[in-house]
Amino acid sequence: MSDKVTVKKILKMKSEGKKIVMITAYDTPFARLVDQAGVDIILVGDSMSMVMLGMENTLGISLREMLVHTQAVAKAKPRALIVGDMPFMSYELGEKVAMRSAGLFAKHGAEAVKLEGGEEMVDIIKSIVKLGVPVMGHVGMTPQRFLKLGGYRLVGKKEFEAEQVIRDALAVREAGVFSVVLELVHPDVAKKITEKLDIPTICIGSGPHCDGQVLVLHDVLGLTPNPPPFAKKYVDLPSIVVDAIKRFADEVRQGVFPSQ
Repeated sequence: MSDKVTVKKILKMKSEGKKIVMITAYDTPFARLVDQAGVDIILVGDSMSMVMLGMENTLGISLREMLVHTQAVAKAKPRALIVGDMPFMSYELGEKVAMRSAGLFAKHGAEAVKLEGGEEMVDIIKSIVKLGVPVMGHVGMTPQRFLKLGGYRLVGKKEFEAEQVIRDALAVREAGVFSVVLELVHPDVAKKITEKLDIPTICIGSGPHCDGQVLVLHDVLGLTPNPPPFAKKYVDLPSIVVDAIKRFADEVRQGVFPSQ
């Protein structure tokens, strides 16, 4: 395995034209597995609230829960860069709150943090960067603000929306983010942003023109009952798990396991 992935390396990948691969993980075993697969970034995402904790959206997960799972991922000692996803209400209330939250993420093993928002988050981003914690931006469809946006939907089809997403991306870049996630942004707009920025763009549901792509681990493994339309299932893990447990149960009931 090659050297540890750093923020500097992620920035270099854009200039070298190398695609960036980011995927979520929330615990030590899966962090080891995705790292063995060679991903560049592990995102300890607030998507955990939905895919692991049964919540309907990402608003309910706490900072404490995110820190515990960030620490679990860090214990895998991955080559990949670890990014902790700042949950709802852990940064919006002001610079001091945001800096404290980002500092806690760093203490629990995160090597960068991600936060949602555009122009309105400039001062927050600057304060965290000044603290010494790298920040990944997130614009377009921001799930923590789905109530304001009227649900999960593609952003940027209308001209005023496209212009706002571009302004947001440029604003967070100027604030000091080292990369930016573009979620459910119209592909044409995502392409424009990618061409305008000197930092990597990482897409989810925003087309093929970004510098990298991210998916939720549980979508990739087929563990999500109703995955988003942009996700791709690469294996039907539920059937494998159910089959293994059925075989265990059968052997117990037949007296085959344990053998002695």
